[in-house]
Amino acid sequence: MGDGATNRATELFVIHRNLLFTVAYEMLGSAADAEDVLQECWLRWVKVDLERVRDERAYLVRITSRQSLNRLRTMRRRKEDYVGPWLPEPLLTAPDVAEDDGLAETVSMALMLVLETLSPTERAVFVLREAFDVGYDEIAAAVGKSPAAVRQIAHRARRHVDARRPRVTVGARETRLVLEAFRRALATGELQDLLDVLAPEVVLLSDGGGVREAARRPVAGADKVARFILGSADRTEGVLSADPTLVNGNPALVLRLDGGIDGVMAIRVEGARIAGLYYVRNPEKLRRMESETPLTRR
Repeated sequence: MGDGATNRATELFVIHRNLLFTVAYEMLGSAADAEDVLQECWLRWVKVDLERVRDERAYLVRITSRQSLNRLRTMRRRKEDYVGPWLPEPLLTAPDVAEDDGLAETVSMALMLVLETLSPTERAVFVLREAFDVGYDEIAAAVGKSPAAVRQIAHRARRHVDARRPRVTVGARETRLVLEAFRRALATGELQDLLDVLAPEVVLLSDGGGVREAARRPVAGADKVARFILGSADRTEGVLSADPTLVNGNPALVLRLDGGIDGVMAIRVEGARIAGLYYVRNPEKLRRMESETPLTRR
């Protein structure tokens, strides 16, 4: 490929990079792995004869999807050996992600955990079809299946996700109000204040990756969750603060210990109370919390 063609390939890749990262991230739940996928895609893209490519965006999405699917299959063993619950890598995001309701839902912690229950192919098909509205023929080319098979996989995956996704969609404003009440309860350190904001059936998942203190199993029930949170705070040495932010397009808290990021806590709200808590403390997963990561469906 000559310099002119390389420059053109670079220009096209940069134009679509945020989209490609979003596709890879939604399929993998890991920004680090998504970046690796993009590097692999770039190495393949620069070898492509652009004269033979009719739709550069579709071609790049196809390459990204194939590489993501390959990576997703290899990640399964890594997740099986993971210490404690595995949570998606949280991303600090700009307000524009929150303003796109569809994108904010598909990258939410709650839905991405549901996607973890799909097979790699089902997840790839679901993400491409439901999040990015990719046609069945294009998806078929990306996953190596016939269009008819892809339609069946898409139907099965959609039914699987619908049965497990959050029952009630709560707006950002209500979520922020509940999150603020939760933040105030954390500040008081009073058990009853926490119980007032937690749903009776709340479940907390905490991801320390075997490096930071975290529950090795889900903690269920308002009393147990509240006592776990208060106990963790009591054992913390230093000044702990909780600040509101946007994580994966949704309201969340970033927890700082003596000014440094110690964790991220995302929530799922039902009936004006917190029904799900997702607490990421693994330092390897907090690297995207210092600066915003652009996400897009376009």
